[in-house]
Amino acid sequence: MATSKNIPANSALAGGRTALSVNVNKVALLRNTRQLDIPSVLRAAQLCLMAGASGITVHPRPDERHIKHHDVHELADMMGDWPGREFNIEGNPFHNLMEFVRDLKPDQATLVPDSADQSTSDHGWSFPADAACLRPIIDECHALGVRVSLFMDPVPEAMVAVAALGADRVELYTETYARAWPGLHKTQALRPFIETAKAAALCGLGVNAGHDLNRDNLTEFLQDVPGVLEVSIGHALIADALELGYTATVKDYLRCIDAAFEAS
Repeated sequence: MATSKNIPANSALAGGRTALSVNVNKVALLRNTRQLDIPSVLRAAQLCLMAGASGITVHPRPDERHIKHHDVHELADMMGDWPGREFNIEGNPFHNLMEFVRDLKPDQATLVPDSADQSTSDHGWSFPADAACLRPIIDECHALGVRVSLFMDPVPEAMVAVAALGADRVELYTETYARAWPGLHKTQALRPFIETAKAAALCGLGVNAGHDLNRDNLTEFLQDVPGVLEVSIGHALIADALELGYTATVKDYLRCIDAAFEAS
């Protein structure tokens, strides 16, 4: 497996707790509604890092409807001032992702099978159907020194095939859990995530998670799903920051993470 420039491939930051990577796409989405360059994507990322976030995530799409090409490069330059924090670029490797990976060599590339026109990621890769096309991409990322995470639905049986391709991690698509929380079916919704995380660990894969995690459901998810190394949170965190500010919001998400580990 490839090793990040800052930490081992399957180790969490911040003393072993789950790392929090803040997705700043929605800051860019708001900025793009006017020609005033506010709010600042760069300043948002800096404030989140100052508050204790372990990293920054962006998902640039071909139409630049939120994160733009220059944002990715400016954020990559800024991350050089934050040793030990991680820059995660996610996206479809058959659209525009790989140009950024080749130019910037981020700590992590999260490969996502989204279409160019969909509003947000809504499903993971399918195995064995996608295996052949992903193998050369993963190999290229590793040759560049970039850790690879595959965006996946919680399917335990797929973990062996993912590991066989040489991916370092999976990012579990958590919308089904978030949609079920806190209803009567949340335990049932959690079960495939628990089993997938266990299957990933047996294969030597690290586990990330993301999509609609928030301050209400995050602690319970991390309490029950073993070994989550990183959560990538954007929409809910930026929405909270509109009310609380970046600093207070990031600190409260870190509180949610700590609460999961204190209860275990």
